[in-house]
Amino acid sequence: MAVSSYTLSITFLFVAFLSSLLIQAQAQPGFISIDCGTSADVNYNDYTGINYISDASFINTGRIESIASEFTSYYRALSTVRSFPEGKRNCYKINITRGSKYLIRTIFLYGNYDGRNTLPMFDLLLGANRWDTVTIRNASREQYNEIIYVPTLAYVQICLANTGTSTPFISAIELRTLEKNTYVTENGPLEPYHFSRCDLGSTKTYRYKDDVYDRYWYPCDFQQNWTSVQNASITDNTLHQSDCHPPAIVMSTAVTPANVSAPLVLSWMTENENDKYYVYMHFTEIQVLAANQTREFNIFLNGNPRPKTFSPQYMNVSTLYSESAISGKEITYLLEMTENSTLPPIISATEIYRVKDFQHSDTFQGDVDAITTIKSVYVLTKDWQGDPCFPEDYLWDGLNCTYRDDSPRITTLNLSSSGLSGKIHPSISKLTMLEKLDLSNNNLDDEIPDFLSQLQQLKILNLENNNLSGAIPSALVEKYKEGSLLLSVGQNPNLCAYGQCNDKKKKKTNIITPLIALISGVLILLMIVTILWALKRRKPKVEKLTALMVEMGENQISRQYTEQDDALRQPKKQIYSYSDVLKITNNFNTIIGKGGFGTVYLGYIGATPVAVKMLSPSSVRGYQQFQAEVKLLMRVHHKNLTSLIGYCDEGTNKSLMYEYMANGNLQENLYGKDNKLNILSWEDRLRISLDAASGLEYLHTGCKPPIIHRDVKSTNILLNEHFQAKLSDFGLSKIFPTDGGSHVSTVVAGTPGYLDPHYYISNRLTEKSDVYGYGVVLLEIITGQPVKARNRGNIHMVEWVSSLVEKGDIKGIVDSTLEGEFDINSAWKAVETAMACVSLDPIERPMMSVIVVELKEALATELARTKDNTTSGANSVEPVNMNLDTELAPLAR
Repeated sequence: MAVSSYTLSITFLFVAFLSSLLIQAQAQPGFISIDCGTSADVNYNDYTGINYISDASFINTGRIESIASEFTSYYRALSTVRSFPEGKRNCYKINITRGSKYLIRTIFLYGNYDGRNTLPMFDLLLGANRWDTVTIRNASREQYNEIIYVPTLAYVQICLANTGTSTPFISAIELRTLEKNTYVTENGPLEPYHFSRCDLGSTKTYRYKDDVYDRYWYPCDFQQNWTSVQNASITDNTLHQSDCHPPAIVMSTAVTPANVSAPLVLSWMTENENDKYYVYMHFTEIQVLAANQTREFNIFLNGNPRPKTFSPQYMNVSTLYSESAISGKEITYLLEMTENSTLPPIISATEIYRVKDFQHSDTFQGDVDAITTIKSVYVLTKDWQGDPCFPEDYLWDGLNCTYRDDSPRITTLNLSSSGLSGKIHPSISKLTMLEKLDLSNNNLDDEIPDFLSQLQQLKILNLENNNLSGAIPSALVEKYKEGSLLLSVGQNPNLCAYGQCNDKKKKKTNIITPLIALISGVLILLMIVTILWALKRRKPKVEKLTALMVEMGENQISRQYTEQDDALRQPKKQIYSYSDVLKITNNFNTIIGKGGFGTVYLGYIGATPVAVKMLSPSSVRGYQQFQAEVKLLMRVHHKNLTSLIGYCDEGTNKSLMYEYMANGNLQENLYGKDNKLNILSWEDRLRISLDAASGLEYLHTGCKPPIIHRDVKSTNILLNEHFQAKLSDFGLSKIFPTDGGSHVSTVVAGTPGYLDPHYYISNRLTEKSDVYGYGVVLLEIITGQPVKARNRGNIHMVEWVSSLVEKGDIKGIVDSTLEGEFDINSAWKAVETAMACVSLDPIERPMMSVIVVELKEALATELARTKDNTTSGANSVEPVNMNLDTELAPLAR
């Protein structure tokens, strides 16, 4: 009888439904098994009976790849991989039961999936912490990483991070729920240590279904003088288990000493004597003992006995472990039979785990939820994956965090020029520790929400260049007037000051007047500064002040030099051919430095050493910076600016030749070299500070028109053989307006850490931006520490020094390597000058000419001290007793 297609379809669907139910029924409770790099519909049971699913629902980045045919594996989950050629960090987000204990396993089989036959290396992250560095050593063998971990969130994030050497990939991820009362530690997560989970007396490897937790058990021999024993009748049904539940087949074998009277020794050398370990030993009596037989032994750990003797019971698993972690160069367990025992010690299995030092807590969950919502609402394409704040090497772009509390908090959100549209979303209000918010240069519309004024920590708010409308909330205006908030709202055509909004028609036609009302307080100060500046140069232009008032918040065109400017025409003797460059550098024989511009080589023009900087073809905006530096250095000359000897501009071969600075840059002399032979004295530091300040003063006041360096940092201050300091790297320099304008509006450029916050949020460059960068450098010189350092929790130099200034702790500020060899008042003078330079408000920062005067005073004070010491102590080596109470603060000035 014929069967209709309809009946066949129903039958097929029914069978498919039953198959689906069967697969689901076979899935193991508490198991999550993910086959990475498979299509979304993959769902199967592997050779163990474990159900595997695709990784498609856990990640939306990466590429699906297959291992080469010659590397086929019995393990289906290892036949494909997901690789991540793009992005610094790519993460799997897997929902779990918060507070449960998990065995988490990641598996990697390279199998030459990319055809490059190059073994990869990359970082593996778990949440906020670096789990391990994955180093593939064999293309045909799978590599496992395991950890026993209790997540604090309702999900775990397993991330593959590109360290810059190769493309990360992954084959499979497995999570197995463990009983809470197993593997209890005082110290945190556990990772297997080398030969962890040893099945003693066995020759095979076991996992699920033999092990209910899918732990891997391997045969291993600590030493050869053992005798193996076994009992094939031991099964899951006959064995009385411990909480750790080692498999019955593992417990059916054991070892005893070959010499019955000898102790049984388990010993291994550790990689680091400070590492902490937990050891689990599983015992059962697998032999039926006669009436006159006893098995009883003592257990010693590094020579220290356990309080009680131990006697394993037949078919009854006992798991012994230390409740506290153990450590040392060598760890030795010795099992020694007692005098009453007729049989030697016996043991079936061991597990050895090392404590994984996860130092970082996950970012505060409220912040994570808020930033995740922001990403979703605005459909951001940023590479935001994993924990926002940790590890610090992978901090989310546009964010800064504070690490003072138990959980990191987000303090900066910079979404400038991110293509945002619509309203300012309320989820931003959940970032309650936010100090800086930059939403400028987007298409945001509607009104400025009141909730922004409720962010108690907010100090900087930049909303420039959007389509915002209506009144600025009065609370924000008040904070602005009080000076607690730096507010930027320019270039929003439909925005007006609170209480001064007219009807829509007038609102559209009258933009500038409300803005002037809003910022009138700051305008008055700017007018005063501008008038004084103009009077100083005897060019009073009142009409320019009026124009400045009208142009506040608007971009100005930066004045650039033209090719016709006679002052920029270069002497031909300073132009070299590429063949000349090859001869000068001896075919680029000696590298003395590298940077974003390119590589720097040592060369000789005659007997004179020179530094030859070659432009790299991959240098971003390199040619523009090359041109800018040539033009500038051809017209400016000062003892504290590096001298340009010549340049080469021949096709793609472009280079700059400078005077050779024998002692490198300032940073490496302060803290950049691992083996510093010389420690800069306090006098040296003040002279270097004064040299750098004099160079900047010349650019600001000695050049006509003035020049803003725009990238003042310690690596751009070079030291010659006499440790005289000279400013270098003028590729980002800008010409200051000479028509009475207060600033140059330009795209932000510079180096993070040294970048003027006001310039960063406003795009308004002034000479005070250089002053800020110089202030940070001066703090580096004083402290001998980098701008951000791990030993300070990566707190910025300015914030760290500010806290010590408040305590009056000058000795905590000044570089400890000086061992107190400095004048206290001189040090306070330098610190006060530096802190004035890094004021948040540019108006409060001193001019470079004032800084030069202050540093001369500080140097004079120090020279007086050294002169006195030389005079009074010329023939004496007696120690000097200092009154610490009076020397912690500067004398009254």
